[in-house]
Amino acid sequence: MHLFGFNKSDVNPLPSFYFPSSLPFFPSPPPLLIFTSYTLFSSQFLSFHLSISSLPNNKKMAKFCLFLLFISLVSFPSVLSRSLSSSSSHPHSQIFDVATSLKKTVQVLSSQDFQQEAIKSTHSNSSSFSLSVYPRSALVKPSHKDYAALTLSRLERDSARVSSLNMKLQLSLSNFTHSDLKPVQTMLQPEELQAPITSGASQGSGEYFTRLGLGEPAKEFYMVLDTGSDITWVQCEPCSDCYQQSDPIYNPSGSSTYSRLSCDAAQCSALDVSACSTQSCLYQVSYGDGSFTVGEFATETVSFGRSGSFPKVAIGCGHDNEGLFVGAAGLVALGGGSLSLPTQIKASSFSYCFVDRDSPSSSTLDFNSARPSDSVVAPLLRNSRRSTYFYVGLTGISIGGQMLSIPASVFQVDGSGNGGIIVDSGTAVTRLQSIAYNALRDTFVKYTQSLPSGGQFALFDTCYDLSSMKSVNVPTIAFHFSGGKTLSLHPKNYLVPVSSAGKFCLAFAPTEGSLSIIGNIQQQGTRVSYDLANNLVGFSPDKC
Repeated sequence: MHLFGFNKSDVNPLPSFYFPSSLPFFPSPPPLLIFTSYTLFSSQFLSFHLSISSLPNNKKMAKFCLFLLFISLVSFPSVLSRSLSSSSSHPHSQIFDVATSLKKTVQVLSSQDFQQEAIKSTHSNSSSFSLSVYPRSALVKPSHKDYAALTLSRLERDSARVSSLNMKLQLSLSNFTHSDLKPVQTMLQPEELQAPITSGASQGSGEYFTRLGLGEPAKEFYMVLDTGSDITWVQCEPCSDCYQQSDPIYNPSGSSTYSRLSCDAAQCSALDVSACSTQSCLYQVSYGDGSFTVGEFATETVSFGRSGSFPKVAIGCGHDNEGLFVGAAGLVALGGGSLSLPTQIKASSFSYCFVDRDSPSSSTLDFNSARPSDSVVAPLLRNSRRSTYFYVGLTGISIGGQMLSIPASVFQVDGSGNGGIIVDSGTAVTRLQSIAYNALRDTFVKYTQSLPSGGQFALFDTCYDLSSMKSVNVPTIAFHFSGGKTLSLHPKNYLVPVSSAGKFCLAFAPTEGSLSIIGNIQQQGTRVSYDLANNLVGFSPDKC
């Protein structure tokens, strides 16, 4: 420094525009790195002596800025590479394969209908077992004219799903009575019906299915997976009103283990909505759009392929099921309540891994299996006012290594039961309170200024036109959990195609309610493990 006639007092931090911070998601180097670079390279410039001691201070600074700018351009790449390599497990940016993603949007519309197959099951010991899990597109071929229409259909149903989750939470918080949950009239046409619970079973939805055995002898059925519900149910003969499904409708008269529950049974008392008819318990599950399922509440044998079966599991036998539920025979409830399947079979844990929703491949739903050793573990929290939902101890979100300025209270359940963030298998797009979403969106936009804007699409307000690109470098979005654990998302978990023409959108959305939700787009390709015995949730990428 003295070589150029400067004292420490002459030097102030330089404006950020002197450095290549305009490059996508590369932070400006701090002054310390600049001075380090100066030290490393000063020996090469001994002959470059500036006679500026007599210049005014502002001219001195200008000369000094020009010199440091040159030094920074020479040394900045090596400094930056060292900075990123120091946290290789959580890179600040990643390469997104645009071409492969677009190829899937074409394949999902042209693929043949999924061929049904027998239950696949494996087990490592007598207490663990698993079932295959399929995306909706593998079961029923979408009939939409193009991928943009398919995406719109998915997003409409997803919005209804979120509304239903919020409605159920608010009813729980307001000490609702059973009379509050009655089916309501809907003006939607059958093909437009947005049943939250059936967005996975409706035509073109992005939900996930498993194949479950019911009765003795066992009959196999495709069932929607849902961590946001506690009542497992299936369509039953005789039908008062049944929708189209892939399998023959379940007939309880053909099972030797089917047994109606009495009105005074503990399982009947645990229902949110129940009635009594000829000493038999009746159940009803209704949803925010007016769809519902009504029938007998009974016990039946549930089987998991060759890995075993469980007798006397309480399920709904639906004789009147309103809505377009094309494909699935019913629903497997994986929630945290007393009537959910994991609770009834006394599972200590369960996990699933969702493949890409446009993929014809499958993964597994595992019970009582150890979570992967590389899992990012976070606290599994409960809301005493709504036991069904699985809350997670999220403390913050970062983009490109920069923590977003979001109050911690946004992700916490308050004393009245509002707030918090849940992990949900049935919601597709992650929803965040507006203060959190705005911070995420604005920061992501700041780091992707070099990408061509694609405007908006339905509920997505941040989209890009990547039609001319085969791949692109994007900033990493990461979830930060209590205990200092970090889950870095793959680009395909937050940049999703909305058309086959190359339009991609940031797959997050704001919510008007207090409840935030981590959706299945952000879960794709990651094994999500629910350790019910120890109240932990684990995330292990690339474990499908």
